[in-house]
Amino acid sequence: MSPPEMAAVGTRQSVAMEAPPGLGRRRWSIGVLLGVGILINYFDRVNISVAAPQLQQEFGLTPVEIGLLFSAFFWSYAILQVPVGMVLDRFGVMTVSRVGAFLWGVASGVVVLATGFGTIFAARILLGVAEAPAFPANSKATGYWFPRAERSLATAIFDAAAKFSNVIGVPLVALAVVTFGWRWGFGLTALLSFAYFLAYWFIYRDPSADAKLSRQEWDYIQRGGATPEGTAEASPFAMLGYLLRNRKVWGLTIGFAAYGYCFYLFLTWLPGYLVAEMHMSIIKSAGYAAIPWLCATVSDLVVGGWLVDRMIAQGHDETRVRKTVLVGGMILGLAVFGATATTTPVWAIFWISIALSGLAAAAPVGWSIPSLIAPRGGTGAIGGVMNFFNNLMGAVAPVVTGLIVGATNSFAIAFLVAGIVLLVGIFFYVVVLGRIEPIPEPDGAEPASAAAL
Repeated sequence: MSPPEMAAVGTRQSVAMEAPPGLGRRRWSIGVLLGVGILINYFDRVNISVAAPQLQQEFGLTPVEIGLLFSAFFWSYAILQVPVGMVLDRFGVMTVSRVGAFLWGVASGVVVLATGFGTIFAARILLGVAEAPAFPANSKATGYWFPRAERSLATAIFDAAAKFSNVIGVPLVALAVVTFGWRWGFGLTALLSFAYFLAYWFIYRDPSADAKLSRQEWDYIQRGGATPEGTAEASPFAMLGYLLRNRKVWGLTIGFAAYGYCFYLFLTWLPGYLVAEMHMSIIKSAGYAAIPWLCATVSDLVVGGWLVDRMIAQGHDETRVRKTVLVGGMILGLAVFGATATTTPVWAIFWISIALSGLAAAAPVGWSIPSLIAPRGGTGAIGGVMNFFNNLMGAVAPVVTGLIVGATNSFAIAFLVAGIVLLVGIFFYVVVLGRIEPIPEPDGAEPASAAAL
């Protein structure tokens, strides 16, 4: 039986199948590898913030130039999300991710040798290009490597790494910068990136080409509904056009963008909120801000990952489980309103921890959906579209929040706007996304899961 046929059988069968005793765990080694890559990605992203004061002093940079350095990464990263999804569907996960990981190290290494603003700006643009494939590629890889009943936990491993990086990334880079100077802050992340490139080169293969994957584990993955390997028969542009006309893609995209708006609001404004509203010092606010992110990491792994897969394995309806966590997590995100009604730091952190934990639980479910609904060869395109709008919110949310806070001297209306955005996202998840099932092939034929019947 061919891999696509085996995947089709797995999709038709109950996803509640239990892993047999003695089954290999190669797939989980791949899952951890992908998670480590995202962790290093976020180290690469925060080093510029930590090093900014020393950069400003050494090169005489203006606040405007510092702001441009902060934003340079997101310009190329967001713009390339859709094209990189098409490239992934054309050339595959392994090739694109190898090139990307190598360029992570190059981008950070260029900053180590920088002589001024222009060099650093170009390096940050390059970093955005290099890291653009990371999340879509990981989403596509987990589709290959994991049965549907394990997809949420596998996705949570790399998604939680993005949250956990806020707990350990800044202190780690700050230690290097304070001890050895700003160049070593980038040198450290360059070394980590090159180390990951070597690890990825020697470890990652698609399942059909992995010599260390046992036949028993391979059969288990395929029978459980793994995404069929291979490229799309339609051209990348035809596939993209077809997907952009599908309501499921827009239900997922707008719903995830609503999550992204709130995620980036917290990512950028949480310390400022604690300083302005809770009257904390910068050092104290940094310590308090780590608490919600630690809670979010645990929620991401335990609720959005392990619990979702556990409930599906027990026979609960897959769509109902995933959408309950998606919607429930975003509803919990509304707990941020509680922070506007208190002037006590402990209570503020309590409400924000609930909000971030809810959003974090929803995130890996959202990232698992592209591989669950995509037609053959379309996972990268869906992931790229979804992540483009998600990162667009990374540009919109901080600016909108800043304008509101500047006009009102309060975060209350800014949080109200975030709540409204979440409600829009909930509507798109519930009504527009519909059931989490494969989209038919572009030629109008049945999806891969039904084609082999």
